[in-house]
Amino acid sequence: MELFFVFISIIILIIFLFIFYIIIERAVREGINSSVIGRFLKEKHGIKEPQGDEDLFEDK
Repeated sequence: MELFFVFISIIILIIFLFIFYIIIERAVREGINSSVIGRFLKEKHGIKEPQGDEDLFEDK
């Protein structure tokens, strides 16, 4: 019975960490995009939004 509670606790912890990750990632992305520096980079240098993970490993 004790092993069951440990297993359930670990599952709940993983779920909460995933939700926390999504919230933090969204807040940081929105914060950077709406900041003065983020708007400056978009207007001045034409920085594009990444479409996914395809540009993470691309050498330039």
